[in-house]
Amino acid sequence: MSGNVYMHPADMVMNSKAPYVYIHGKGNKVRTVPVMLKTLEHYKSYIKRFQVDARFINKYTDAARQKHPEIPKHITPHMFRHSRAVSLYRNGMPLPLISEWLGHSDLETTRIYAYADVEMKRRAINKAMKNSHPLYTINYDAEESDDEKLRRYYGLM
Repeated sequence: MSGNVYMHPADMVMNSKAPYVYIHGKGNKVRTVPVMLKTLEHYKSYIKRFQVDARFINKYTDAARQKHPEIPKHITPHMFRHSRAVSLYRNGMPLPLISEWLGHSDLETTRIYAYADVEMKRRAINKAMKNSHPLYTINYDAEESDDEKLRRYYGLM
């Protein structure tokens, strides 16, 4: 796949309740990726205003990079797919359902999305602890690593 991402308007299926887009990925596999309703609203607004052939992803990632230089120079469809899957996982969607949604034939393929970041771990710990526990209100040092933060949170430092 080249560095440019191209999405034709016909690749977007604009169901009112369950919009999705067809993305051509590795090995020329066609994947179906669900789209949030808010994203669909933005997409429709863009198409209505500009009536373009939708070669717009690079333009907008370049613009976004002006404010957020950490955005990679080359954006691929897989990045959108990965980002959406991680977002769903972080918001509580079970991994087997994400696997099915992504069209993976093996759950092990989906495990790359199943890493817990520090925020997920903090929320789980907070949910399990009582508000009166002394560790509940620990403030983190921004320079600490994830492991250091967790050790401090568990009172191991």
